[in-house]
Amino acid sequence: MRLVFLGSGGYYPNERRQTACIMLPEIGVVFDAGTGFSRVAGHLATDELRIFLSHAHLDHIVGLTYFIVPLIDGQVKQAQVFAQASVLQAIDEHLFAAPLFPLRIDYLMQKLDGPVLLPDGGRVTWCPLQHPGGSTGYRIDWPDRSLAYITDTIANGSYLEFIRGVDVLIHECYFPDDRTNLAEMTGHSHTTPVAAAARDAGVGQLWLVHIDPLHPEDDPIGLATARAIFPETHLAEDRLEIEI
Repeated sequence: MRLVFLGSGGYYPNERRQTACIMLPEIGVVFDAGTGFSRVAGHLATDELRIFLSHAHLDHIVGLTYFIVPLIDGQVKQAQVFAQASVLQAIDEHLFAAPLFPLRIDYLMQKLDGPVLLPDGGRVTWCPLQHPGGSTGYRIDWPDRSLAYITDTIANGSYLEFIRGVDVLIHECYFPDDRTNLAEMTGHSHTTPVAAAARDAGVGQLWLVHIDPLHPEDDPIGLATARAIFPETHLAEDRLEIEI
């Protein structure tokens, strides 16, 4: 199954990275709807989408406003948005407030209240994360593989049991270790604790996302540091596709 990184950056887009959006085209699943969501239409392989939002900060939801044409043209017959009730309320009251965005897009809003079953036999579960205003992490378990998506949080080990043993862990790593103070101040992660979480949870691969847009260079977070702790660490790039 293909996984596509449509937006691997954080906060705001730069020339290298759009903001948070990850897609599993074959099953029509998307995690977060940042500016990278503008690329979803080019990867559609189903006529239904299930969009799982981590939280309501703009770099994770603004892309919901980009999807008018695929819905009007019938490329997608139904698009469900799964999130905490407070996130859905914020989208309704603020993102789609008439003075900001006068058209109502026909999303089916679904409050998270338990596991979500996918048509291919996958089972989506979720857990709360530590971040200003709150955030939600997701996990998909299939009979033969598993995936977790953890973004916008302090890597403090509180969710280790939730991600334990997944084949692929996608985890934010906004800052390198020399910016620990900023990570703590903003509720984000830095390199060493993220790699340690992957090691301690016994995951297969670690893919780092939500990279600081002020640093578009090839190695903004210290890959050598991460790989010394967890060798199977990789830095995601926009439009990169991997098999899970």
